[in-house]
Formats: sequence, C-alpha cells, structure tokens
Amino acid sequence: MIIRLARERDLPGFLRLAAGVEHWFGPMVDDPGFSGAVLDTVRRGTALVAEDREPADLLGALLFGGTAPVHHVHWLVVAEQARGQGVGRALMADALRRFVDAPATVEVVTFGPDHPGAVTSGARVFYETLGFTPAEPTAPGPEGGSRQVYRRRVP
Repeated sequence: MIIRLARERDLPGFLRLAAGVEHWFGPMVDDPGFSGAVLDTVRRGTALVAEDREPADLLGALLFGGTAPVHHVHWLVVAEQARGQGVGRALMADALRRFVDAPATVEVVTFGPDHPGAVTSGARVFYETLGFTPAEPTAPGPEGGSRQVYRRRVP
C-alpha cells in the first residue's frame, strides 16, 4: 500500500469511495459542494489517498484541515473491501506526520453512539484505538443521524 498526496485526477476515486458510504453520510457523489471541497483540499496539499502498489481504485482517502494548533479530519473513508487491513490507520499516521506539529489537537466528527453506523462502520472504535476520545455532541449529519466530536491531543 502507498499513501500519497492526492491529485486532482483522483477525484473519480474520491467519488467512488463516497458512493460506498452515502447510506451513512447522505448524498455526496452528485453534490458539487463535495467535489469542490475535495478539489480545494487537494489544491491546498492536505488530501491523502491510499492505493495498491499497482494503482486501480483507491483503497481510501482522507481530507485534512484546520489551523494549528487545532486540526481537523474532515473526511476519512476506506473502501469496503479494504476495511480492517490498516488502510485507515496508515492514512491517519501519514496525516499526523505530514500536517501536525506538536503540541496540537486533532478533531474529527463521527457517528454519535445511537447512530446505526456507529457499530456497523466501526468508526468510533477505530478512532478510540488511535487515541481519540469522545467529546461533545455536534449537529446531526445530512441524513439526520447523530454526530459526536472525537479529539486527540498530540503532545
């Protein structure tokens, strides 16, 4: 697996990944705002992708942002067939290495504890294994499901 900075030509791969999680996050593929956010993040140099050594479809992608000392994981998705293989962990490790200077805080909004995707996706457990802790609830997602901020201090 290779983790690298995303390029504009990766947009179709981002959209394929988005199609696989729209049932949890609401419409993205046909939303020009989503495509625009991906391209803006790519142009800022804070978007990462994971691919096989022989690239085909992306295994995962991450959009990162914020202003030091508070950073944000805006979007992290791993293709269904690649889940549980360390792709998300590798994307997060690379993002922290590239974009975060300690001391800092990294925040991500994920499913609230009562959201159906909280268990099915494994997102909450995933972030907890990376040292994130649950914090305050936040606005519901576009599909109406609950959301919660997770936070990690980087000493």
